[in-house]
Amino acid sequence: MPYANPEVSLTIDFNLYLITDRKQAKLPLPDAVRLALQGGVRAIQVREKDLPVRELLALARDLRSLTNEFKAKLFINDRVDVAVAIASDGVHLGHESMPVDAVRKIVGSKMLIGVSTHNLGEAKKAEAGGADFVTFGPIFSTPSKIKYGAPTGIEALRAVKNAIRIPVFGLGGIKRENASDVLLTGADGIAMISAIISADDVAQAAHDMVREIARGGRHG
Repeated sequence: MPYANPEVSLTIDFNLYLITDRKQAKLPLPDAVRLALQGGVRAIQVREKDLPVRELLALARDLRSLTNEFKAKLFINDRVDVAVAIASDGVHLGHESMPVDAVRKIVGSKMLIGVSTHNLGEAKKAEAGGADFVTFGPIFSTPSKIKYGAPTGIEALRAVKNAIRIPVFGLGGIKRENASDVLLTGADGIAMISAIISADDVAQAAHDMVREIARGGRHG
């Protein structure tokens, strides 16, 4: 950190990657995101898959204004068209999304591309395709990732980190209490949803995670 792909004009200068889920938030999503940004989050992924495209576009525009205000990066999950329309900083792809190389032809060097991965083969494929970073997991058991099967565990994350050069963010069931285990694998950062977005005090939860990551797994 920070990591820069020489072919891309933006830098990965964050180590906490907040993924939205308005259904878990206890506040209107823009309000929750503002609090997270106040708490120190500097990268937001808009992941609201069930929203009709017009509503998603309106929400993304609101969050683009917020992230600009806090000098934070904004990523759009899957919808490359929405990402282009609002001039986001990047797009995040899943296993059913367009391939990385095809997306790169659309966005060129102006956007970062993240990819969700669940095993070493997927992580290597993402890197080979030109991804700028990957999320990997689920590391621990979590309801939002149960469809991907059993948790991968800490050692799988360590293996991925050792096998690829691009940044790797641990994802899935990560909370303040187990964040140090994730960071000690050498992971470049943590991606999370509920530990921040559904907290009673979003700003404090974000602040606590920012501080935990800054310690890098070290205590005392």
